[in-house]
Amino acid sequence: MSAAPPLALFPLNAVLFPGGPLALRIFEPRYLDMVRRCLKQQLTFGVVRLLEGAEAGADVTYADTGTTARLVDFDTQPDGLLGVVAVGEQRFRVLERQVQADGLHLAQVSYLPPQAACLLPADFAHLAELLREVLPKFGGAYAYVAAHYDDAGWVADRLAEIVPLALEERQSLLELDDPMARLTQVAAWSARQTATAHI
Repeated sequence: MSAAPPLALFPLNAVLFPGGPLALRIFEPRYLDMVRRCLKQQLTFGVVRLLEGAEAGADVTYADTGTTARLVDFDTQPDGLLGVVAVGEQRFRVLERQVQADGLHLAQVSYLPPQAACLLPADFAHLAELLREVLPKFGGAYAYVAAHYDDAGWVADRLAEIVPLALEERQSLLELDDPMARLTQVAAWSARQTATAHI
């Protein structure tokens, strides 16, 4: 059996969660080519958190766990750059890394099992109500996010996106397999942020 083709990677100063939105402005040739290929062949690319180096650089270090992203919209920005919107799909872990001649990062990855639906416990219902209130105000890329307010993992991931957390904290949440563990952790961090704001 032949090995799966490598996944094109986009190292960013961001953490993408399954089901979450990602808006990008593309100007580098390597990423323009990647976007064209993804659109033409209906492929996903991988988003990984940048650990060292610059987003526009080739010599970078990135996290082992990331999320695939599927392009859902694109347009030409007023400044002439390509604007794209993608939505996170499936978590993966990087097994082997390589870099193309044009600087595009590729990896052989192991895809993690899709998260099973987990009913949101009543104790966390207030968090779902909070999201119902605030997510529509974000607009933009969130217009492409399917709503699952009764799912614990979905609520945890959307909170992780909007609560002002450090990237290290978002990455640790992404790496948690248990949706209830993720929800409990992000709820605690959200409460911490609220308490700090009132000091």
